[in-house]
Amino acid sequence: MFFARARERGDRPFLWAKRDGKWVSTSWAEAARKVASLATALKAIGLSPGDRVMLVSENRPEWCISDLAIMAAGCVTVPTYTTNTERDHQHIIENSGARAIIVSTGKLARTLLPAALHAGGAEHLIGIDDLRQSQSGAIAFHQWDALIAAHDTDPDIVAAQAFFQRGDLACIIYTSGTGGSPRGVMQHHGAILHNVEGCCAVISEDFGWDEEVFLSFLPLSHAYEHSGGQHFPIGLGGEIYYSEGLDKLASNIEEVRPTIMVVVPRLFEVLRQRISKAIEKQGRVPAYMLDRAVSIGAKQASGGVPLWDRPMQFVVDRALKPKIAKRFGGRMKAMVSGGAPLNPEVGQFFQSLGLTFLQGYGQTEAAPVISCNRPSAGLKMDTVGPPLKNTEVRIADDGEILVRGELVMHGYWRNEAETARVLKDGWLHTGDIGLIDAKGRIQITDRKKDIIVNDKGDNVAPQKIEGMLTLQPEIVQAMIHGDRKPYMVAVLVPDPEWVQEYCAKSATGCDFARLSQDHGFKAALGVAVERVNKDLSQIERIRRFIVADGPFTIENEQLTPSLKIRRHVLRGVYGERLDALYKG
Repeated sequence: MFFARARERGDRPFLWAKRDGKWVSTSWAEAARKVASLATALKAIGLSPGDRVMLVSENRPEWCISDLAIMAAGCVTVPTYTTNTERDHQHIIENSGARAIIVSTGKLARTLLPAALHAGGAEHLIGIDDLRQSQSGAIAFHQWDALIAAHDTDPDIVAAQAFFQRGDLACIIYTSGTGGSPRGVMQHHGAILHNVEGCCAVISEDFGWDEEVFLSFLPLSHAYEHSGGQHFPIGLGGEIYYSEGLDKLASNIEEVRPTIMVVVPRLFEVLRQRISKAIEKQGRVPAYMLDRAVSIGAKQASGGVPLWDRPMQFVVDRALKPKIAKRFGGRMKAMVSGGAPLNPEVGQFFQSLGLTFLQGYGQTEAAPVISCNRPSAGLKMDTVGPPLKNTEVRIADDGEILVRGELVMHGYWRNEAETARVLKDGWLHTGDIGLIDAKGRIQITDRKKDIIVNDKGDNVAPQKIEGMLTLQPEIVQAMIHGDRKPYMVAVLVPDPEWVQEYCAKSATGCDFARLSQDHGFKAALGVAVERVNKDLSQIERIRRFIVADGPFTIENEQLTPSLKIRRHVLRGVYGERLDALYKG
């Protein structure tokens, strides 16, 4: 697919990155030449078809080129997170049996190299940047550019040598998971191509296929970005810009003017809060207009806008929506949310402001896209849309969502027990609970393993409540707790901006450790909790809470790299304090 697209697109720009403050492009033809040359180099250093090659890099053009070159050589890509610890890297090297490792920077190599030496088995380390090797040892060092320059190869030659089939292994993606050691999901070439075909159909049939521009932000080591932010754009013949990071994402969006963005819910929640606060600071009239825009949008989604709201709808369409569109580049076709459950209220917010908002659903085990909302099926924010083309979905007797098709993995690498647990008679048992509505759209209600069962046997879905808590301006992160307990309790991370505002208003010093014990501060947080409780059933309501010691982050291992909370880690840190809320 890549070589075919490269022949069609030639010298047109393909991959973009910021260098010295300016966006610089790599053309399709140049990228194809580098992919072919690196594939030839990998064979020249002794790698054989089926050998695993680990890839550790931030998002950049060299990531895409390396990934495609590994596959073009008939090898198997093992992408890993840049945030991995030495222990994580060692587990993946040992488990995958990687013979070679491509790493982008010396900084990342400092964590990676000790892991490779302890694990054994890895024979080659290829540095995209200069790794400044001091001496040779058990692992041979290579420089990425030098390997490519030494094996300059015509892309047509390498394309003709691509003898592998759709059923052959393309990559092993280790799921970060919410508990236990990562498991290697075996994705075959056909699974990724199935996803690309299905996603291309959504764009061509519902939006029209044009010169598509993507802004790559999520880690490419995550299956969602790997398929949705890399192979999908290649399938469309689109351009990929690599974001400079979260702190510059807003300016990157305005500069790049993407047509499609693939993002996780947490980022949309952050953007929603920032937009709301920015408009509120402009005064009462803009704030009123925002409230009316969201109100009218909700009415439109549920059946239609009454006549008496149409004058205000006209004003919103002319005065507010163009400003919001400009902040997102002005040509956004669709913003696609996936990787974790989205609160429908967040989706409705963006939809009300004139941005087409699509929620998708998937799992790494399904390459990863299973379904996606699309206008032709009717956009309903509490669903994740109909299944992709050529994808079968059914609901088991206990409510579990089952998936079948070429997108389903062939199993977990070297883990027959787990493979047998989730793959039965060709069906992937997702572990998600849901239903299919009258229009064929999937609705996720919760995850089997995340359901809390209280001491009376009542089931509570934590993700819904946590989503409602984090929509409050006072709360940025939350985890609820209550398995086999009489009621629900929570650990809350206050929103930093709200904390600063609270301190300014109350003339209180912003010492976080002291604030977490301050009765006035906790009472103010309690007001936010009570707002949520009003919309919850008796068994779901949060009776008591504690304030977290700090944010949940990837670095402290309380978040997965895809920004899901690690419940087992948080329970380890806060379990005793949460249990103490049931005493006295």
